[in-house]
Amino acid sequence: MMWYDGGWGWGGWFFMAVFMVLFWALVIAAIVALVRYFSGAHHDRQSGCSASTSEPGSRRAEDLLAERFARGEIDEDEYRRRLALLREHR
Repeated sequence: MMWYDGGWGWGGWFFMAVFMVLFWALVIAAIVALVRYFSGAHHDRQSGCSASTSEPGSRRAEDLLAERFARGEIDEDEYRRRLALLREHR
C-alpha cells in the first residue's frame, strides 16, 4: 500500500483543524447577527429622537419637560426656567 506524503505532515492536520474552528465560529456569528437583526434589536437604536438634533438625550429631555408642563405638573415659569437650563448645557 502506498501513502501520499505531500510534505505537510502533522502540520496539515493542525492547520485544517484551526481553519475548521474559524469557519464554524464565523458561521455561528453570522447566524447570531441575522437573528439579532431580524428580531428587531436594531430598531432600538434608531428610535427615540429625530436626526436633526445633535445630541440624542437633549431632545428627549425637552419632550419630557413639555409633557410635564402639558399635564400641569409644573407651571409656566418653571417650564421656561428648566427649558433654558437644558438648552444652555447642550
